[in-house]
Amino acid sequence: MGRKVKQLKNYTTAQVEALFERNENYRTGVKLYAILQLTRGYSSRALEGFFRTSFKQICNWADRFDSEGVEGLRMKSGRGRHFRLSLEQLHQLKEDLLKSPKEYGYNANRWSGSLTGEHIRKKYEVDYAPSAVYRLMRSFICVNK
Repeated sequence: MGRKVKQLKNYTTAQVEALFERNENYRTGVKLYAILQLTRGYSSRALEGFFRTSFKQICNWADRFDSEGVEGLRMKSGRGRHFRLSLEQLHQLKEDLLKSPKEYGYNANRWSGSLTGEHIRKKYEVDYAPSAVYRLMRSFICVNK
């Protein structure tokens, strides 16, 4: 029988991942660590599972680091997928979800994914796919704890 793995008492995996995703310095550090492993002789294919990204992405990081240094590993504005709601609207939605749906005229005691999607459509005139609604709801839960 192997050794017992250390478990955290105060944080879940989702909460730690949320902290990691929000901090640009952590993400840059992880990319730099992946490049360090490349210099130690590990292949990008061997590293992709550990860094939870494709081998091609690790190669892209290395190429950008080689040409631009650490600055090439930082997130550049305008990249990636953008929220359909503004930051102000996201904060307001978070506040909305802390209240009862009945305060907004819905016949329910708790927010569900479909009800939250309907609320976003009515109040913010933005249409989200069900999976995106659940992702938003999960991110609010992680931030609250």
